Amino acid sequence: MSDTRETLIRYRLEQADESLESAQILLESKKLRPSISRSYYAMFYAVLALLVKEGLRISKHTGAISVFNREFVKKGIFDKELSSWLQEAFDLRQRADYRELFTVSLERAEKVLSQARTFVAEVKTAITKK
Repeated sequence: MSDTRETLIRYRLEQADESLESAQILLESKKLRPSISRSYYAMFYAVLALLVKEGLRISKHTGAISVFNREFVKKGIFDKELSSWLQEAFDLRQRADYRELFTVSLERAEKVLSQARTFVAEVKTAITKK
């Protein structure tokens, strides 16, 4: 693998880690909608790192989710549960960022952050195994 790809993978995983840290800080500050958004982005950046590892470059959210499902979930590399977590976080992020008067509970934001942590960890493990 080229140095450029390795650098981009590290960069995307760094973005994922920073997003997890930001989501935690926002959660502790009771900024639940932005916390949901950062939790989702942690997952998204992890997916982008995984796609780079496989030689794929996709920047659109729906495209990245679709390829993740097709290339990794359907082939049994990742459990379907991770796919549902990613999709749920994406949907919540869309509502939190764009829907008027949308609210989210503390429990829901905590759950999404917990799932994002697990998701990122599993993607990191898969990247290092390949």
